[in-house]
Parts: sequence; C-alpha cells; structure tokens
Amino acid sequence: MANSSRTTLAGVRRLAAPSVAGMSWRDRGQGLIAAVAGAFALAQLVLVQPGMGLGWDETVYVSQISAHAPAAYFSAPRARGISLLVAPVTWWSSSTALLRVYLAVLSSAALFVALRVWRGLFPPRVLALGGALFASLWVTLFYGPQVMPNYWVAIGALAGTGFFLRTHADSTDRAALWGLAAAAALMTWMRPTDGAWITAPLLALTLFFPRWRRLRLLLALVCGLVAGAAEWIIEAYVGYGSLLHRLAEGSRIQGGLGWSIAIGDQLRSLGGRALCRPCAGPLPNPAVTAWWFVLPLLAVLAAAVALRARRPAAPSRTLVPLACAATSAFPYLFLIGYAAPRFLLPSYALLAIPVADALLHLVTGPDGRWRPVTATLVAIGLAGHLAVQFAVLHRTVARTTADHQGWSRTAAELHRLGVRPPCLLTGNEAVPIAFYAGCASAATSGHNANTTAAGIASTAGRIPVAYLGAPDGRPPSYTRGWEAHTVDGVRILVSPTARGGRG
Repeated sequence: MANSSRTTLAGVRRLAAPSVAGMSWRDRGQGLIAAVAGAFALAQLVLVQPGMGLGWDETVYVSQISAHAPAAYFSAPRARGISLLVAPVTWWSSSTALLRVYLAVLSSAALFVALRVWRGLFPPRVLALGGALFASLWVTLFYGPQVMPNYWVAIGALAGTGFFLRTHADSTDRAALWGLAAAAALMTWMRPTDGAWITAPLLALTLFFPRWRRLRLLLALVCGLVAGAAEWIIEAYVGYGSLLHRLAEGSRIQGGLGWSIAIGDQLRSLGGRALCRPCAGPLPNPAVTAWWFVLPLLAVLAAAVALRARRPAAPSRTLVPLACAATSAFPYLFLIGYAAPRFLLPSYALLAIPVADALLHLVTGPDGRWRPVTATLVAIGLAGHLAVQFAVLHRTVARTTADHQGWSRTAAELHRLGVRPPCLLTGNEAVPIAFYAGCASAATSGHNANTTAAGIASTAGRIPVAYLGAPDGRPPSYTRGWEAHTVDGVRILVSPTARGGRG
C-alpha cells in the first residue's frame, strides 16, 4: 500500500508540473474552472429569474431565520443547515431577488472550490468539462440559487470525494484531511441521511488502508459527519425523544422507507416536476429523458477506461466517485415511493468528472480514422442535450413563477380582507401563502400537523385567522359564520377578528 501511495503521488505531481513556459498546469486549470463557475453564476442570474419568488420548501427554510414571517413547522426530515447558510441575508432583508443573487454567486464559488479539489487527479480539461456538464443540467441551474439543501450536499460530495482521493495519493496532506472533514460536515449539515449514504463507500475503503492512515481517515470522516449532524441529533432528542424516533418520523413523512422502485417516478420528474408525489401520468418526451439512459453507459465506459489505464491512480480516482454516486442514488431510486429531480443532484455531481473523462476518451482515444466521427457524434449529442436542458428549464421557471405569483396575489387579497400580522393561515397551501402574507401557518393533519381544530378556533378569537380551501370543498366546522371570498380559484374563509384590520 505504501509503495502504491508513492506511485500515485508521483502521478499527481506529474500532472501538476508546468506544461508551458510561464504558465503552470495549476494556472491553466484554475482559469478553465473559473470560467465554468463564472458562466454558471451568469446562467443562474439570466435563466432563473431572481424575482421568481420562494417555493413551498423555501418558505419553510427561510422562515426559520427571518423577520418577515413566523417560523413555519419544521418536520423531522429537514435540517437547518440551509437556513443558516442564507441567514446573512434573510435575517435583515425580505428581498427574494437579493437572496437569489447571493445564492447564485455563492453556489458558483462553491463549484469552483469543489472542482479545484480535483486538481492533479484529472487534467484541467476534464475538470472543466465535468463542471460544465453538471452546471448545465436544468436541475442544477434551477436549484443552485434556491434555498434548498440538495445542491450543497452535491458540492460536499464532490469536494469530499476529491479530498479522500488526495489523502490516498499523499498520506502527508493534512489539508486534504481537514477538507474531507469539512466536506462531510457540509453534507450532514444540509441533509444528515444523505451524508451517511454518500460517505458509506469512503468509510468502507478506509479498511484497506494501513492502520495509522485508516485511523486518520476514519477520524476525519466520522468527526465531520457528527459535527455537521450535531444540531440535528440534539434536536432529535429534545423534540422527538431520541434519534431513532426522529428517523422513524422522517420515514413516516416520506411514506415509509422500504423497497419501492422509483426509477419511473424519477423519469417523470425530469420534465420539470419539482415534486412527483403522487407520480402519475405519461413519461416526458424521449428527447427529455434520453440523457438519463446515456449517463450510466458513460459511467460504465469511464470505469472501463480507468481499469485499462496503465497509471496506478486511474482506477481509484474514477471508481471511488462512481461508488459514492451509486450509494447516493440508491435510497431515492429504490427506497421511497415518490421522486423529485433535486434528490439526485449529488449523484450527478459525482458522475460528472468520470463521465467527462469518458467523453474526452471517445473524442481523443479511438483510432485516428474514427476520431472525426466520434468527435462529431459527441458534439451533436452535447448540443442536443444542452438544448433539451434549457427548454425544460425555461418551462419550469415560467410555471414556477406563475405559481408563486398566484400565492402573492392571494396574500395581497388576505391583507385587503384584514388578515394582517399577527395572523394565522390554515388549509390548502397555507405554508407558502402564510409566509407571503407574513402570517403563521397551522395544520391539524398531514405532514405539517402542529395544532388542533380547537387550537385554531381559540386563536381566531384573538387574531385574524383565514382558512384556504377549494371552492367545492367542505370547510372545517370552526369556520361556521366566517366570511367567504374567492381569489384565483382559492376559497378564503376569514374569521370575524379580521374585520378590524381592513383599511
């Protein structure tokens, strides 16, 4: 093992050697990666409108540290990492546009850092292409500037795997050990269970290291995982009685974790469905889903290329991220009964660099007679892929913006009817609309249940309360005698206490 490590390190150093006079590999590599990260930031700001408004889950996360509205109910599976990440903006400003710009810049900087970790493990053109492949997915562009944790888990996974490989290449690289711990902490800070699934192969691989190196790697990984999840674990004992009870509650909210093939659900979500639950209806156009079937084929090609390479480091630097991508995707493909495209962001990030290496091998590796043909096919495929991604992104942004504008109109109508802070909303889509209106939200059933009908009725005697429902739905008994109004197909029942707030 020690001899292998020295050989691998030598390979890394050869990659890092100056390639042209006056310009080192590191200079050129950072320039390419910086260009990809800058283009990613610009694409987010141009293609995902900063004024799009906040989504349902976003309002939950933002409300935890915001002066704009009371904190929404925080269910068991959620973690507070993303709320803390955006706190520098949300605690003093309610501007969604400012929040989007902040996250677009931060997410692009994080992508640059994560790709830079891999310097010396792959050539700069592979890293730049891998970053571009990941950054150009519609789901990456859509969720990069959003207050959602999945993109940040992906960044932690990409950086953490790179740091792990660097420690394998150089046992004296203390910075890589600290980076590995920080990346593991980032993942569990955002989504504790995701961090555990992603790092499972890394923990298993430490068993093949010499004892002293194994202990250092285990210490870095375990300390990072625990540090990131510490608040979530403490909250489990304070709010749920134990960690196992919180995990069980999280499983219940997600429909009960167990064998459930969700591959078809994930395919349906590729057309731009933020949450496919229940996931019914036809599959998207084959042009939209084609890349999803090509991706595992390119991953297999990447593994084959790495195994055939003569460099000792090649297999590990390709197979390790592929293994982490597989364990990251496994629970979302086989253990839950619904889908959301953002769930697989960590897998896409981990696949990006090996897939980029495979694509470049297709262009440069085959016999010279076929090289023009393969290069043309790859170029046509990538062009078509980009066109599909941007088309799906455009439709998704337009539909999402329209939905959020509908919530904003409902909130404005509630204000006109006298439902102003302090106030309470309950019923359909009460969580996001309550945030827009500056109200608290409550539910007597479902995943966000946090009160009773009697509790809502009692609150209606003190502050304005509104019930939101379908025009033909049956409202709860405590709304008897409340004024009825309709806006954008939403039936609004307003408690008598709201009359004093009408202007």
